[in-house]
Amino acid sequence: MLALGLGMIAALCWAVHDICVRFVSQSGAIYPALVAVVLSGTVAMLPLTLWLGHWDTMTRTAYGLSAVSGVFFTVASVGLYNAFGIGPVRLVAPIIGSFPVLSVGWAAWNGQAIAGDQWAAIALVVGGVGLVSVLSDEDESNGSQLKAIIWSLVAAFGFFATFATGQAATLVGDELPVTLVSRLIAVVLLTMILLRQTGPKIPARRNWPLLGVMGVLDAIALSMIMSAGTLDRPEFAAVAASTFGALTIILAWTFLKERMTGGQWIGVALTFTGIGYLAI
Repeated sequence: MLALGLGMIAALCWAVHDICVRFVSQSGAIYPALVAVVLSGTVAMLPLTLWLGHWDTMTRTAYGLSAVSGVFFTVASVGLYNAFGIGPVRLVAPIIGSFPVLSVGWAAWNGQAIAGDQWAAIALVVGGVGLVSVLSDEDESNGSQLKAIIWSLVAAFGFFATFATGQAATLVGDELPVTLVSRLIAVVLLTMILLRQTGPKIPARRNWPLLGVMGVLDAIALSMIMSAGTLDRPEFAAVAASTFGALTIILAWTFLKERMTGGQWIGVALTFTGIGYLAI
């Protein structure tokens, strides 16, 4: 199913992005890095969008939904960075990764038939991602775990709403302009938040190349999810995208030589069993 394929591309991009976050978060403030990532991804996609985007198809409704999607993308980003800033990963990652349940539930609410076996497969995906995260070695918290849970719920809802409104916008517009407008709104809002924060406003110069790569990856991932809005079962793109947490840990095991337990491998197997079943 094409929607699942786009979701997996998004998941891989976000997984590599999260590996990069590990290096950036150790050497600078969060909000300057977040603004730099969103801004660099927006700038990178600007020429392509102006050239290939079908701007003539963008209706007033499409612009409005794109703007709302940008607001929710801001909410999701702030929630994600704050949740991971507090931690631990094993607590926040499963909560954030549960957003596909909201996406599929929303599709069902709007009349999309979701069979029982599909719900079971979705539960396998979310449960597998959660198992991988819960069995991670990172136990320390940098603050109140209640705050971490609240920020995680904010991020989960933000991602669900970003995808729901963005995909709705692509039905009455075009995915490239929709993604660009959404990101422009996020850049403006995140910059306003940054200016109200104390501390550095610009990321460390040594991180600029890495932040640029992260921005491009983030832009590709979001574009993949938005593009699924015109396909059959677009909610399944969100399900596939939620595997980014498991893929991050697999990439860390592959390239950073971080340990993976037998239980985590079981979680990975459950995750991709669910994805494979949905693709049938």
